Amino acid sequence: MKNLESHHRIWRIADLDIRPAVKADADDLARLIDAAGEGIPRWLWSRSAEPGQTPMDVGRERAAREVGGFSYRNAWVVEADDQVAAMLLGYPLDDPYEIDDLEELPVPVRPLILLESQAPGSWYVNAIAVREPWRRQGIASRLMAFAEERGRQAGAQAMSGIVAEENQASVGLCRRSGYVVEARRPVVAFEDFPYAGDWLLFRKPLG
Repeated sequence: MKNLESHHRIWRIADLDIRPAVKADADDLARLIDAAGEGIPRWLWSRSAEPGQTPMDVGRERAAREVGGFSYRNAWVVEADDQVAAMLLGYPLDDPYEIDDLEELPVPVRPLILLESQAPGSWYVNAIAVREPWRRQGIASRLMAFAEERGRQAGAQAMSGIVAEENQASVGLCRRSGYVVEARRPVVAFEDFPYAGDWLLFRKPLG
């Protein structure tokens, strides 16, 4: 098990151990969010890489940051057999949600930012990723339920998340978890991106 700071708590949900991520998880977090993001993270990191850096180097640096949406501070991991088997990345969206710098962002990212802006103050499930040996065991569904508890603790009135409508596995997970489509925007594809159609903003009120 990774070296945990003393204040870090471990939750036991069914047969899962879930804990807050630490900096030492940066490599696992970068690889998992790249898988969950269908290549978008790696594509964005490649645009920021300095000479001699790989996209994954950038991803690891960002995961190890103290601030920003993609930071270990916003992540929880599932451990199995002393390995990181799965990850949840989530946090409250700003309220109000400012998008003044939209034109400065890469075009494929803009629909996602516009959809996020329609769920201000919600607890946003940015990514859930499960490594292959542990898939199809209900881990993603349990992480969705865990995310709702984090949302309630944060005082959020709703949960939110964005997935590509052609990603049937993610769409099904959202629907099974009680989310409904709140809005949609066309996907702006880039090289090797596997989906067309729309991005879907899913939302679920918290009682």
